[in-house]
Amino acid sequence: MYAVIRTGGKQYRVAENDQIVVERLAGEPGETLEIDDVLMIADGEAPPVVGTPVIEKAAVFAEVVEQTRSGKILVFKKKRRKNYRRTKGHRQDQTVLRITGISATGEKPKAKAKAKPKPKAEKAPEPAPAAETAPAEDKAADDKTKE
Repeated sequence: MYAVIRTGGKQYRVAENDQIVVERLAGEPGETLEIDDVLMIADGEAPPVVGTPVIEKAAVFAEVVEQTRSGKILVFKKKRRKNYRRTKGHRQDQTVLRITGISATGEKPKAKAKAKPKPKAEKAPEPAPAAETAPAEDKAADDKTKE
């Protein structure tokens, strides 16, 4: 199942568990957002449902992964022979979203139980460094044979 949504003046084709970067949306990391501007929903072999312009009651649910900023864009203005130069930089605020569910009826997806982390296996204690003394004795024996 996938959907086409509109946010920040742009359209995105999303499916469950996709990560997308959109214009900044209000929300802290870990919060769940509901996006109501769903333009189209398609599910398998059934024909897609297209809204006019949006599908009523349809919603896409997303979790805020992080709030970040894009790379810097330099804006440079110049007028030749007038000694006029201006440089400005801009970094756009962005939100990284992970799509948690797509609903044609607007129902929230069921919360999935988070898996417990597996306990780490303990390493066996390392044996005493007996191998380090043997080469030193070999060196001494080699030195005696060289003389």
